Amino acid sequence: MKLYFAPRTRAVRGRWILEELGVPYELVRLDLTRQENLTPEYLAVSPLGEVPALVDGDVTLLESLAICLHLADKFPEKHLAPPPGSSERGPYYQWMAFAEVSLDPVVVDIYRHAQLPEEQKASASANEALAKLKTRLTPLLDALDAGLGGREYLVGGTFTAADVVMASILHLAHTLKLLDKHPRLFEYTLRHAQRPAVRRAVMG
Repeated sequence: MKLYFAPRTRAVRGRWILEELGVPYELVRLDLTRQENLTPEYLAVSPLGEVPALVDGDVTLLESLAICLHLADKFPEKHLAPPPGSSERGPYYQWMAFAEVSLDPVVVDIYRHAQLPEEQKASASANEALAKLKTRLTPLLDALDAGLGGREYLVGGTFTAADVVMASILHLAHTLKLLDKHPRLFEYTLRHAQRPAVRRAVMG
């Protein structure tokens, strides 16, 4: 398997789950500042030039969520996904979708606001947009907090790929100080951020 990777992108999720699995893979680092993701060679793999991309034999996957789902199912003996047909499988899908479809877009939009030049960030329109985003975020975090209920893992009483996806998004939310009113979500995020596989994925 070959993972095309760039730091501080969603590619970290793919590398994190590969490190959790402990299976051999080739890591291809792309320097986005040098536009290595826009070379003809990489565009032949990922036509939009986005990372990550996973090449697994004849299968090429371009979305980090698809990569996590694929890898968790490819190695069932590693128990990173509930078995198909089990009572935990539905909630596993639910939290994966919630993380990627509901939570991630709002957190990323708040992150983009934080990257604006200071004079633009201070404008009335930008402040209004930020307030609306935070209003959208609050019930999402409340729902996740209630669904997690103080448990260590999202589903099945054990670590799964759903925790990889959710914790990666919550980590960005934490850096933006968006978890201050949700201490249980902060504890959940910190606990998973300290896993050895995360450190290898981020720093190795």
